[in-house]
Amino acid sequence: MALLSRKAKIITILSSVIVIGLALFVYFHFFFVYSTGVNAGEINYFQQEGILFKTYEGKMIQSGFKSTVNVSKLQSNEFKFSVTDKAIADTLMRCSGKNVELRWKRYMGTLPWRGNSQYVVDEVLSIE
Repeated sequence: MALLSRKAKIITILSSVIVIGLALFVYFHFFFVYSTGVNAGEINYFQQEGILFKTYEGKMIQSGFKSTVNVSKLQSNEFKFSVTDKAIADTLMRCSGKNVELRWKRYMGTLPWRGNSQYVVDEVLSIE
């Protein structure tokens, strides 16, 4: 009987450690804000897409800069992002081709209902 009790304790402790470890992994991978920042540029496109989960996805072209390899060429940087707030999405739907400044949060992983990008825009700071 003492042997069964000892095995039950070990299984209980091991199961608890696995569940807690899995919960911590899920939290830090999908819900912990890894970084925040602001990007500015011209909205290339903004759309709602998806089959099961309709999410808002966009791409911003940031201003070009000179390449270190070939000084005569300009190189642009793309910023792909998702939006979860419908009010922000409605604002960005009318901003194609305009310069905007966006505040974002970066998560380590993506969730189907949050969008396809690790970068989730949570505020539009300015529209020009």
